[in-house]
Amino acid sequence: MWSRNITFSNGEVSLAGIPATQLAKEFGTPTFFLDEDAFRSRAISWRDGLVKEFGDKAGHVFYASKAFTCTAVAHWISEIGIGIDVSTGGELAVALAGGVDPSMIEVHGNNKSLSEIDRAVSIGVQTIVMDSLYEIDRVAEAARKHGKRQQVLIRLTPGIEAHTHESISTAHEDVKFGFSIASGAAWTAVEKIAQLPELELRGVHCHIGSQIFGTEAFEIAADRLLEFMARYRDAFGAELPELDLGGGYGIAYLENEKTVEPSDVLPTIGKAVRAACAKFSLSMPTVSIEPGRNIVGPTMFTLYEVGTVKDVVIEDGSIRKYISVDGGMSDNARTALYDAEYFACIAQRSSVSPSVKSRVVGKHCETGDIIIRDIQLPSDVVPGDLIATPATGAYGRSMASNYNHVPRPPVVAVIDGKARVIVRRETEADLLALDVAKM
Repeated sequence: MWSRNITFSNGEVSLAGIPATQLAKEFGTPTFFLDEDAFRSRAISWRDGLVKEFGDKAGHVFYASKAFTCTAVAHWISEIGIGIDVSTGGELAVALAGGVDPSMIEVHGNNKSLSEIDRAVSIGVQTIVMDSLYEIDRVAEAARKHGKRQQVLIRLTPGIEAHTHESISTAHEDVKFGFSIASGAAWTAVEKIAQLPELELRGVHCHIGSQIFGTEAFEIAADRLLEFMARYRDAFGAELPELDLGGGYGIAYLENEKTVEPSDVLPTIGKAVRAACAKFSLSMPTVSIEPGRNIVGPTMFTLYEVGTVKDVVIEDGSIRKYISVDGGMSDNARTALYDAEYFACIAQRSSVSPSVKSRVVGKHCETGDIIIRDIQLPSDVVPGDLIATPATGAYGRSMASNYNHVPRPPVVAVIDGKARVIVRRETEADLLALDVAKM
């Protein structure tokens, strides 16, 4: 739940030796603080874990940049030697600005624009993941325009109900992503690509969802995708060389949860892939994965300052303490979107007061502006206290908004006792910069 370099002394949270009070004084609140050492270590562990399990058949670890990206993160990714997965032109621009080689970029998205496709092909991205029949024609046209043969994967929908929230479950039939195997849409896509010499079909891809614990769904997905690859072999007399099993590995948000580590899942996935290859008489493909949340999520926490506290009598007659902080759904939309659960604590002091039923809320004009719906916090929380919420690295800053015209928080990277801003805090000038006013 907390990143590797978080410590507690007399109740005060410190990151890499810098206490919360000092961080708040220097950078203000709310702020996302990122443990750079932990980020690098987690990325390296997935890179090395993939090689350990698959050897010369290890493909790429593609960091799923939708979880959180900025040019500094892209630069770290490039230094570590893994790839990056982008799903919009903006994410592609950040990856390039951070120095990621186009040959290490995989492009996703269910509705890539013509300009996004054109740019991806023109700069030589390694792979574009096909998501619709229209897109197949569009990528082929861009490849013809630039005199290239573009490598592609097709995203398959294997018909799996991942045990996660509906909004982040992506491999059952009734979703916007990919080509259904069961309906025949996936095979139609294969036949279409085969007719276009500008495209080189390298393999298949799936992403079964997010925040998944356990391996059963990944094992089923591997079997179904390799069965599809065997059908391709039988029809075309050649084997597809690449298999991308996506990401979705869960992380701990609460004290009773455990973050999935590479050693928890990769050996089982490797066993499942090898078993399916034997079952369908296929050669071993290269295997790629796409962890995003699992790399960045545990490495960041958000620091808030309490503004107001009030006791509210609720339906059962009990008291709930409402603790309002200086952020809210504009920096953490996940509670509103997914009923996500988080942990929090007072960050600058210890307390011996009894814990009481509490709710951590934001400052926005919205009843649903809730960061933590139900939590036990000390009864002596007061204005001016600092509140830390761990595991906010994924989909915190990346989903942040300017609701109520609130400037988005900065991201501060901390390593070896030194802190530096990698994404600055927005200002009122930023909020006004896009306005075109008639004076």
